Amino acid sequence: MGVVTARTPKQDRSRATRQRILAAAVECLAEHGWSGSTVAVVCTRAGVTRGAAQHHFRTREDLFTAAIAHMADEWLAAVREQARALPEGRDRTYAVVDMLVSVHTGPLFRAALHLWVAAADRPALRPGVTALQARIGREAHRLAVDCLDADESVPGVRETVQATLDMARGLGLSNLLTDDSPRRAGIVQQWSRTLDAVLRRPPQPPAP
Repeated sequence: MGVVTARTPKQDRSRATRQRILAAAVECLAEHGWSGSTVAVVCTRAGVTRGAAQHHFRTREDLFTAAIAHMADEWLAAVREQARALPEGRDRTYAVVDMLVSVHTGPLFRAALHLWVAAADRPALRPGVTALQARIGREAHRLAVDCLDADESVPGVRETVQATLDMARGLGLSNLLTDDSPRRAGIVQQWSRTLDAVLRRPPQPPAP
């Protein structure tokens, strides 16, 4: 019993340090990109020594590969949290589209973009980034379907929901260099009406 009590605080501190390093790595990627996100910069942001970082992550690639998984968890948690406050009724479709676009234009998606670009030239990063992209894509589609209460058995619904996510990613990419919020607001409004029309389309009777 005494051994467990003695080890628990140390394990908690180690876990907290690891999480702080991962969070700092994501923040550095969002602000400085891959080239500016060295281990030293991350350590300074996290308030830890380089030795502490190397205790958890042997190489820079190990650090940012782990940050990929952390980033995916944070991104999905942000979407789920926002989904709880979505309104009911006719305004819901707009609220869902606006939420998805908001998440894709935030710092977590910005960090992911920098990782995707870096992975194109770095084989050590590519498997983790590819897995991240696939995981977020699957989870984001499932969340969008649930939030919209979309019936994917209706022709065109699945494709239009996926197009919504593709549009959100594209707007996130546009926002990487400049603030595109005025144009983005109009696009969200128009696409919400298009998506809503597809979602409300009655199922077609089977062909004779």
